Amino acid sequence: MSRRPRRNHTATFKAKVALAAIKGEKTLSELAQEFDVHANQITSVEEQLLEGAIGSLAVKQKRNPQLRRWTSRRFTQDRPVTLENDFLEGALTKAGC
Repeated sequence: MSRRPRRNHTATFKAKVALAAIKGEKTLSELAQEFDVHANQITSVEEQLLEGAIGSLAVKQKRNPQLRRWTSRRFTQDRPVTLENDFLEGALTKAGC
C-alpha cells in the first residue's frame, strides 16, 4: 500500500473545519470523513481557532488603554450607578462646584 503524500492545508480550510466543529451539528468522525482529515486534526484546529480568537481580543485590549480601563471598571463596579456618578461629577466640575 502506498502512502499518501503529506498535505498542507490552507488557513481558510482550517478555519472552515474548525467552525464546523464548533457548530457541533456533526460528530468528529462525520467531519473527519467529510473533510478527509483525521479527527485529532479537527480537535487541534478547533483549539487553535479558539486560542487565536482569545489572543486577538487580548491584543486589541492592550493597544487601547482606555478600553482596558473601561472594561476593568465595568466588571468591578455596578455600571449604571458609576455612569450616573461620572456624569454628575463631570457636570459639577464644569459648573465650578
